[in-house]
Amino acid sequence: MKVVLEHLTKIFPSRNKKEKNAEVVAVNDFNLEIPDGKLIGLLGPSGCGKSTTLYMISGLQPPTSGKIYFGEDDVTELAAENRGIGLVFQNYALYPHMTVQQNILFPLQNLKGENRLSKEEMLARANEAAKLVQIDEYMNRKPSELSGGQQQRVAIARALVKMPRVLLLDEPLSNLDARLRLQTREEIRRIQRDTGITTIFVTHDQEEAMSISDYIVVMKLGVIMQTGKPQWVYDDPANLFVAKFLGTPPINVFRGRIEGEKLYIGEEAVFETKGAEDQEVYVGIRPEGFVLDERGGLTCSVSGIDVMGRDVSVVSTNENSLNPVIRSIVSADEAGKVSAVGDVKFRLKENKVFIFNKETEARVYFGAQVAAHEAMLSAMKAEGEFYAFHEGPLPREADDASKQTQPEEKKGFTVSVKNFFGKIGAAFRKQPETPAENATAEDTPAESAENAAESADDATQTESEDKE
Repeated sequence: MKVVLEHLTKIFPSRNKKEKNAEVVAVNDFNLEIPDGKLIGLLGPSGCGKSTTLYMISGLQPPTSGKIYFGEDDVTELAAENRGIGLVFQNYALYPHMTVQQNILFPLQNLKGENRLSKEEMLARANEAAKLVQIDEYMNRKPSELSGGQQQRVAIARALVKMPRVLLLDEPLSNLDARLRLQTREEIRRIQRDTGITTIFVTHDQEEAMSISDYIVVMKLGVIMQTGKPQWVYDDPANLFVAKFLGTPPINVFRGRIEGEKLYIGEEAVFETKGAEDQEVYVGIRPEGFVLDERGGLTCSVSGIDVMGRDVSVVSTNENSLNPVIRSIVSADEAGKVSAVGDVKFRLKENKVFIFNKETEARVYFGAQVAAHEAMLSAMKAEGEFYAFHEGPLPREADDASKQTQPEEKKGFTVSVKNFFGKIGAAFRKQPETPAENATAEDTPAESAENAAESADDATQTESEDKE
């Protein structure tokens, strides 16, 4: 089932009635075409709108504007139960008092009219779904008697038993430990291939998305940053955000400039950039893009060496780096060339170096990268895949910055309260102005109480003026 999203937008109103312009744009003019039978990963940091997009596709959240199509059918206004979707949540959402079999059967028991099945048909479907996810031997157990991975398989079987047109997975692996997460994501990929159901997988884990998705959709602040096959997006990021979000260890970013078709990091010319205009840039270098070379153009100061078995990570610094440290992955055979202290020189692999405009953070292509990018676009078009990338400033960034500023009225009220308690404390700590030998024990408390009362009146008056 092909899924098409046209100009999909979701705006949540502000909870503060006084701030009428403080609504949150969770998804902003989202356009995407998901081919039939593919597994698509919606990938991005928390708050990027990926789960909101999934809930609009499912029908749990109505869009503010835009259209949703399943094949040729417009399902934008269709109720969730009539869309033919299977939805798996992060927390499994199983009925604890029911057995595994009863949990899987539950969606079928709620079918009505011509879709209602006989008891024998429902049991046959439940057993088939259980075998598919390899939990058929646990049908008489309750969820509390299963491991986290087994519970997630039950949730997937319950979603599949309805034979949905579209399967939606909302961060289904987040509650599992590392080893179980790896095993379960492989199972999800196998199940998707066996069933051929169009599947949308939401995650903030780039490794999950890249390992099982046919292609990924990288999101930030409600907009699509880039789409494509995982490896293509990794090798050809359209902007600085995508380059930084994908990759472990993360990409190393430097301040640089292009002058006379040469790329400079600091005062060092690292290589030629044919076809690129002179400009200030950010330079992204993948950890595997460094080659130890005494005649290399980039000099770094070594601060440590991490041995990882097959590879070695050289930890270094450079005054032009935006990262606290630079991580360069080299072969363990070359580790002997690097001393634990001192400078090291690197030659850079051109296909692992990405240049971005300093103002827009958009990609600047040069040399052989131009032809490689065009070849990728042609291949995606030939395979019928949808390509998109974001240009221009990101929405909401200015709004988010303004929300972090505390209103002046609240600041004034806070200061008044602090002054109020400060004056009371000072009044009780105040010593009598008369010499100690002339003061009586009864004089000091009375004087302090009088001063405290005056201070309280002053603070109350200040607070009232602030509120007005």
